[in-house]
Amino acid sequence: MDGIVGTIATAAGMFAGTNVDDLIVLTVLFLSSRASGLPRPWQIWGGQYAGIAVLVLLSVVAALGLTIVPDAWVGLLGLVPFALGVKGLVAAVRDRHDEAGTPPAVATGLVSVAGVTIANGADNITVYTPVFRTIGALPTMVTIGVFAIGVALWCLAGSWLGSHKKIVGIVERYGQWLVPAVFVIIGILIVIDSGILSAIF
Repeated sequence: MDGIVGTIATAAGMFAGTNVDDLIVLTVLFLSSRASGLPRPWQIWGGQYAGIAVLVLLSVVAALGLTIVPDAWVGLLGLVPFALGVKGLVAAVRDRHDEAGTPPAVATGLVSVAGVTIANGADNITVYTPVFRTIGALPTMVTIGVFAIGVALWCLAGSWLGSHKKIVGIVERYGQWLVPAVFVIIGILIVIDSGILSAIF
């Protein structure tokens, strides 16, 4: 029993430690949802679960010794939120004379939310892989179960953080600039932190 408890505690700590930045992304997505209607809450939840599932699957595959992409190159996934942010900023510039402004949604559906989740958590693979390689089948299943619960808690926390009226009001007013800018910054940080630039240049 101590083994299971220890596995649960380790998995919870690992999820929280590797997904702190994801909480910021979720908060922005829920703020966008409340301010513009997009993405819808179910799309945020579904995209988050799909994205984390892909990251876990890739980690398990890598743990089995089937890694085919160097770790540093996963940093290129940072181009996903970067591109979404740039797209949002371009739309904001085009509609800057529109008093109503453009909707602050950058990720507008389940697929784009999943893409941002994968890009933002790509570096987690380097943490999860050695763990899945060493803990065995049952602890791996327990860990995945804890991650599933963690995603739900993260979505609830992001929804709560993104529910404050004053913040929603700010996003409604300036969201066409703020939300895309946040995604651009997230994309840049992912690319820089991965070390891919030094590998290329």
